[in-house]
Amino acid sequence: MAQAQLSQTLNLPQTPTHKPGCEYDLVIVGGGIIGLTLASALKDSGLRVLLIEAKVESAAVAKGQAYAVHMLSALIYQGIGVWDQILPHIATYRSVCLSDADYPDVVEFQTADLGTQDLGYVAEHQAILEPLQKFVQDCANITYLCPAEVVNILYYQDMVAIDIKVAGEMRTIRSLLVVAADGARSPIRTAAGIKTHGWKYWQSCIVAFVKPEKPHNDTAYEKFRPSGPFAILPLPGNRCRIVWTAPHEEAKALCALDDEQFLVELTRRYGDHMGKLELLGDRFIFQVQLMQSDRYALHRLALVGDAAHNCHPVGGQGLNLGIRDAAALAQVLQAAYSQGEDIGDIEILKRYERWRQRENLVILGFTDLLDRMFSNNFLPVVIVRRLGLGILRRVPMVKIFALKLMTGLLGRKPLTSDMG
Repeated sequence: MAQAQLSQTLNLPQTPTHKPGCEYDLVIVGGGIIGLTLASALKDSGLRVLLIEAKVESAAVAKGQAYAVHMLSALIYQGIGVWDQILPHIATYRSVCLSDADYPDVVEFQTADLGTQDLGYVAEHQAILEPLQKFVQDCANITYLCPAEVVNILYYQDMVAIDIKVAGEMRTIRSLLVVAADGARSPIRTAAGIKTHGWKYWQSCIVAFVKPEKPHNDTAYEKFRPSGPFAILPLPGNRCRIVWTAPHEEAKALCALDDEQFLVELTRRYGDHMGKLELLGDRFIFQVQLMQSDRYALHRLALVGDAAHNCHPVGGQGLNLGIRDAAALAQVLQAAYSQGEDIGDIEILKRYERWRQRENLVILGFTDLLDRMFSNNFLPVVIVRRLGLGILRRVPMVKIFALKLMTGLLGRKPLTSDMG
């Protein structure tokens, strides 16, 4: 006690200690990309981390999805020390073409605009998930339970009691903090009474893999149509991922077409610049929504990723916001722990909430504005947006600002260099 009082008097950091009676300092519920990113970022923190995933690893890896990975996300993974395991299995894009229907003023972003070697990356789900799973399994301070199910959580003033089911048996785990990384329908967020605001769009997204006849030349495309954005993302093996947004009924009708008819409709939106298209595998459809949680934190609870927010897929922001959440929370927790503070205290968690909630709101608003501005034929709006494209194309300062916003290089950045 005398030593702790002396440290406070001299304003020196206290030696980090673990609370008696708590097996872990934090429990992360959800072993997807965001939960794994948070755990990985805490590898050298001294914190005892339990990561719980309900699905067996093979089922989690099998999710047929692909993502744009922005520059800041790549920097975060470099800082963690896992990027070298991810990079060989993903595609790099070095230019982005932005167009409005048949309007000839196409905006092209190049690496020279940022002075970087790349503008971003595109990764299939397993290309990120598998390296992260292997990474955490080699971290001495991280326990990875998969499969395991969270049955109940009780929040106390000084700790959290979590009932989990592992191999048919019930166990109770005590921790200082629970982090919900359990997706958009987060049972933990719901049970904690955290409300959300937002809406479901009038649109759904069709996603599919295609193989064009000609090279994609490491170029990503965002083609705006009155029915919604149409994105083409380059992948290894000269494949592309398409993200096709359309009104619900139109999207359902398109998915109901046979492969040959679907390819005819797809080619109309895709264009002929890459030659004939080959459809690879199944296509999927999901409804688009915007959601922001009223709180990202309560006493002994923090939300990250889709548990905290969802946005329109235009610009490929969703996963990247979650990666930034994880890096920011890791930074806040490490700093608090190194000072001998209680990482589950609401005043500590509010530091994370203030940081990420406002920044995410900006991106949610940006993607919503983009979709509404470009997904219509209202003449005054068409005139304004095409004037904006002209400015974006011809004014370097505006172009660089927009590109930094799109790639995550605006706003407060996590101290990624301190993670490695």
